[in-house]
Amino acid sequence: MTRLLGGVLGTLFILGLASCAKNENEFVLGLDDAFPPMGFRNEDNEIVGYDIDLGKEVAKRLGLTFRAQPISWSAKEQELNTGKIDCIWNGLSITPERLAALSFTKPYLNNAQVVIVRANSGIKTLSDLAGKNLGVQAGSSAADAIDENPAFKKSLKEIFDFGDNLTALGDLEVGGLDGIAMDKVVAEYCLTITKKPFVILDETLAPEQYGVAFKKDNTELRDKVQKALEDMAADGTIAEISKKWFGSDISIVGKL
Repeated sequence: MTRLLGGVLGTLFILGLASCAKNENEFVLGLDDAFPPMGFRNEDNEIVGYDIDLGKEVAKRLGLTFRAQPISWSAKEQELNTGKIDCIWNGLSITPERLAALSFTKPYLNNAQVVIVRANSGIKTLSDLAGKNLGVQAGSSAADAIDENPAFKKSLKEIFDFGDNLTALGDLEVGGLDGIAMDKVVAEYCLTITKKPFVILDETLAPEQYGVAFKKDNTELRDKVQKALEDMAADGTIAEISKKWFGSDISIVGKL
């Protein structure tokens, strides 16, 4: 490498770091930007979604500038602990392992891990997936649910990891997969929006709830966000956002 080229690359690297630097007046929400309807890119490449609308309103009430920061979902804890983001807010399921490592708000939405299959596959139950290929997003709670069900996992022919659910759905459509394990909230939204010939199995892998995660020691910001969410539930703001994305108020903030 020439000295000139090295200098140019070094300058670009420094500028890149500066552009990624977090401003103390920002509220930076970390997300997988291919996870509809919680957080995803629309036709104009804007990051939108249920969690995005909630996060924007929370930031506004806290007097902070909102920024949605796409991250690698399989490295979400590292992104949080290094301070690149303030929270993980993107349909993050509350699990015992995550509770031990992170600080969570109270649950704000109910969810479950389900399996989506092609409508004409003949697959009706989880046991029908024996000897079949299953897709799952790497680092997701769906992957955890499979690991926690060893008999079901052993019955499968092979499990394929994907970076996001949308890519997996494309593979399911063309027959590369026999099913995909994913969040029920996401599966239902995908079926409604895409109109693809998929169905969700009635039998679930695991019931769960969504929460907003912070660094383990960042209880101050967690509590501020929780308070803002409760205020939003009380004044009807969350109900409006929920109806926008789901057609009804399915939020559980202030209802537990």
